[in-house]
Amino acid sequence: MQVITHTIKVQTTKPIEIIDITADITAALAATKLNSGQITVISRHTTAFININEKEERLLEDMETFLKRFVPKDGNYLHNISPIDGRHNAHSHLMGLFMNSSETIPFAEGKMLLGEWQSVFFVELDGPRNQRSILVQISGI
Repeated sequence: MQVITHTIKVQTTKPIEIIDITADITAALAATKLNSGQITVISRHTTAFININEKEERLLEDMETFLKRFVPKDGNYLHNISPIDGRHNAHSHLMGLFMNSSETIPFAEGKMLLGEWQSVFFVELDGPRNQRSILVQISGI
């Protein structure tokens, strides 16, 4: 068995942004020449997450609207009184309570075994950010 680690870097431009990283993961897998195993994708941030869902423009807009309504930015949050990095981002951390920092995806015959409508997304909750880092670890034979 081999274990190969790859990093995907993204730049975000909006406070909440849902970025399809499926093609990046597919390219990382193809470069390994591995046949079967699993891929673990992890966000290396506490205000950005990994999600598997459907890539449909209106649904992505609905997701963003839902998140903004679910945890409003202007809430009275204690974390915002003295944030360690100067960002008033308690709402971003709180949204993250309901998301995954990682996903594991099986693959066979060199292809991810995602469903027909599934894509892998990086979900920014505290943008814009110049650089975000996503770790992709591919284990297989």
